[in-house]
Amino acid sequence: MALLAGATTAIVLGLTADDDATERDKTGREATLLSAFYGLDDSLPPLSNQGICSGAAGKDGMPVIFSHEIDVSTLQADDFSVVSASGAVGEMTCVTEAPANDIGELRTILLVGQFGSAKDQPATVEIVGDILSIDGQLNFKGARVAVTPLEAGPEMVWGEVVPESQWELGKEATARPFGGGDGCPVGTVQVVRVSWAGGVTKPNGREIDDLERVAYNVTLSDPDKGEQEVVPFAIGDLGDGDNNHELCLDQTGVPLRVSFRAGLLTDPAGDLNPASSIDVTH
Repeated sequence: MALLAGATTAIVLGLTADDDATERDKTGREATLLSAFYGLDDSLPPLSNQGICSGAAGKDGMPVIFSHEIDVSTLQADDFSVVSASGAVGEMTCVTEAPANDIGELRTILLVGQFGSAKDQPATVEIVGDILSIDGQLNFKGARVAVTPLEAGPEMVWGEVVPESQWELGKEATARPFGGGDGCPVGTVQVVRVSWAGGVTKPNGREIDDLERVAYNVTLSDPDKGEQEVVPFAIGDLGDGDNNHELCLDQTGVPLRVSFRAGLLTDPAGDLNPASSIDVTH
């Protein structure tokens, strides 16, 4: 679902979007933006007119990652304000959760429009409207984040243990380029999802394989064995062109951290990833 600039504000459960919503969840974790990634400058491909929204081709693309999954029915294009280094306000064409719209992934939103240039890059993204979390308890209005510049490579910005209800073991990816990704293999013991700042592939644009799989290390904590680093035996959520990977583990233990080696993945602009590490949220 792509939402065009100028759409009307959503009403949720008969309330305006800011009624009864707070800034922190029950664990104290703040409703905020984790990253905004200036991934493409005037470079969204022609397919974007069908896969994202009308008029997207040739525009800037900027994935924005929220601290929590959001209720996309409260999402509008004019909820976002993008300001460049010179102070110019960007022009929004549309926003969409695609391609990161599998179950459990609704924290990444792609902004499409004219946000600046290589010489005057977007500097900040701010939420200026009411966007609610998927449970309706958090309001992201007022959250803001500095934009990662165009020349930077992608980093992991989120890691979480995936509830078993979301595993979809054995699921195959859809045939469409921006459809749903595949699931971990049958026999998986636990799954950790990592979200990169933007979509990631091999440098040749192809999907990752065992070369990248063994570059992932997951630190597990076990009361008997202590901490140990393990490599996922498989990777899920492939084949859909988004910014998420599911790390399929065949060992028990509490996941604490995920790390990934530098120089193996690129964003859509061809920038290689730096070494990256992220704590795992439970």
